[in-house]
Amino acid sequence: MKILTILGARPQFIKAGSVSREIAKYKKIKEIIVHTGQHYDNNMSDIFFEEMKIPKPNYFLGIGGKTHGAMTGQMIEKIEEVALIEKPEWIMVYGDTNSTLAGAIVASKLHIRLVHIEAGLRSFNMQMPEEINRILTDRISNILFCPTDTAIENLKNESFENFNCQIVKSGDVMYDGAMFYKNLAIKPKFDIAKNYILCTIHRAENTDNENRLKDIFEALQKIAAETQIILPLHPRTKKIIKNLKLNIKNIKVIEPIGYLEMIWLIDNSFLIMTDSGGLQKEAFFFKKPCITLREETEWVELVKNKFNILVGANKNQIINSYKNYSTIFASNYSLNLYGAGNASKIIIRKLLDVSS
Repeated sequence: MKILTILGARPQFIKAGSVSREIAKYKKIKEIIVHTGQHYDNNMSDIFFEEMKIPKPNYFLGIGGKTHGAMTGQMIEKIEEVALIEKPEWIMVYGDTNSTLAGAIVASKLHIRLVHIEAGLRSFNMQMPEEINRILTDRISNILFCPTDTAIENLKNESFENFNCQIVKSGDVMYDGAMFYKNLAIKPKFDIAKNYILCTIHRAENTDNENRLKDIFEALQKIAAETQIILPLHPRTKKIIKNLKLNIKNIKVIEPIGYLEMIWLIDNSFLIMTDSGGLQKEAFFFKKPCITLREETEWVELVKNKFNILVGANKNQIINSYKNYSTIFASNYSLNLYGAGNASKIIIRKLLDVSS
């Protein structure tokens, strides 16, 4: 059985690594990995793949830094060329990037069976390109592997039970990865306080909105006066902050770091503040409360069960959530929200059953 896996960003490689390690246990399965190049990442050198124990891509398409339309169109063209050469039985895609949608469209047009991992997620914000990508990918997938009960419920509400597809609750491959990499975590080489907050800000809804960004950083600056905030910051966001002349003197701003260092920072923090979807889940995996700097989240079960609170860019809500974190968040992390850390095994066994 041959699987063509389409990936476009570093987080997707990390998620896919768990599935690839499971695939490697079976001689009867061959995986061909395509890196579209959607997000070019200097950290993704040969050392990255070795340290993360992830197989290197078989194809690198080098398509990135373009408009959504140009990027997606060129990806469709190049992925189709690879698919025609490799003739896979399955195309596997993850999440909600343009690479995900491009791979899904190629599978549909060439009548290759399509697997969508992280299916059924919804933010219900149609202004987000990711929301469009995940909805369209779900609709043309043959097997939808859902990480949560909420994801399955979303698909049922959209009448997916009437479509020619299989809906499977697999649990979250990201949880598989977090538990695997916890044992490989690396302490970063800079001064770290005993108690600190780990913060990330990267979403365009925050970085491209001057008022939101100002309010967020005014709140962070006030909090950082009494508690260390470690903020890995992308050069683009750092440039925006400099242009806006925002005060960040109290905040420990660092360069983007590797995933194994990031895992260490998550595991040893006492609180997470982020607008990242993935970090919200990782906070839960490592039993850390999470203040989310967004108006909505795909991970509604975290909010419902009080592991996560949505504060948007509201300065007062950010500060109050920090001050009262010990009382507003749940402390019992025993809830099985994302499976038992065996999602990759469930996914591959299902594919073997369907293919036999």
